[in-house]
Amino acid sequence: MKCVLPLLLLVFSTFATVLAGGQLVAGPEPQGATLNGFATDEDEAAVPGATITVDGPPPGEHRVVQADSTGYFLVLGLHAGTPYHLTASANGFSTYTSAEFTLAPGQVLTLSDVKMPVGTVGTTITVMPLDQLAAQQVNAEVQQKVLGIIPNFYVVYQQDNVAPLSAKLKFKLAYKSTLNPETFAAAIFIASIDQAAFTPAYVEGAKGYGQRIGSSYLLGTSDVFLGGALFPALFHQDPRYFYQGTGTKKSRLLHAVLSPVICRGDNGKTEFNYSSVLGDLSASALATTYLPPPDNRTSDVFSNAAVTTAGRIANAILQEFVLSRLTTRGKRQP
Repeated sequence: MKCVLPLLLLVFSTFATVLAGGQLVAGPEPQGATLNGFATDEDEAAVPGATITVDGPPPGEHRVVQADSTGYFLVLGLHAGTPYHLTASANGFSTYTSAEFTLAPGQVLTLSDVKMPVGTVGTTITVMPLDQLAAQQVNAEVQQKVLGIIPNFYVVYQQDNVAPLSAKLKFKLAYKSTLNPETFAAAIFIASIDQAAFTPAYVEGAKGYGQRIGSSYLLGTSDVFLGGALFPALFHQDPRYFYQGTGTKKSRLLHAVLSPVICRGDNGKTEFNYSSVLGDLSASALATTYLPPPDNRTSDVFSNAAVTTAGRIANAILQEFVLSRLTTRGKRQP
């Protein structure tokens, strides 16, 4: 009797099923899982329209939804037992990436920490090597000309972000400054004045005029290469004049007057201008080898160097108060 009763119950159940519709009724399938939450910034303010991406193992486990105006998002139909991770992104915000999570059948998981930091997305910072920056700045400086004609290469108008010059760039600046038509024209102009004044004491006529052109050009170029390239490379000093342009007239005048004896080192610090002082003395001493008597006296080396230094002071004052307004400038690196 105990064995027959379960059998009768099974037959009765099958018969009832057939009467109900002629098919066996299957049990409920496992339910999908749901994910929701709010996309916010670090201050918990809503991020409307944030893009929410849910990814699981490939293939096909990739869902994308948009958060609404309140930052709320809802992802339906996720598979139970599948490991997922969520990312949230929006313009102007850093991307948020969640830790991996796995859902149970029918589970509704609410993520409460979808917080995106503000600001860094889309920002690009370009770091340029100093030697490359210095090269760009020198390329701009060799375009500087007073009234668009007279070279004015050894002046820095930029107030900050000025890169130190390498030895190669110092010689390049000297080369550009001396080997251009305007410099030759200046030597011819000075020689014409010297020809009229019969100084230096070369012979009369065309020969003497040619000698005066040569000595004028040689004196200028030797001073530029010695005081503007060789000594600055040896002493790690900047041979350029740094235009002040601001402050009282007295402070600007003092800045210009002291420029032949005070300079900027390659380390950015203020230093005694060994390069300029030795450059003027060396160029004056060199002149004794090619100037005729009595202009080549050794006793005149210091006085001639002092005259050159006085010319530097006058030039610096003009740079500070006059020539800056008349100089065309090349485009520099910011």
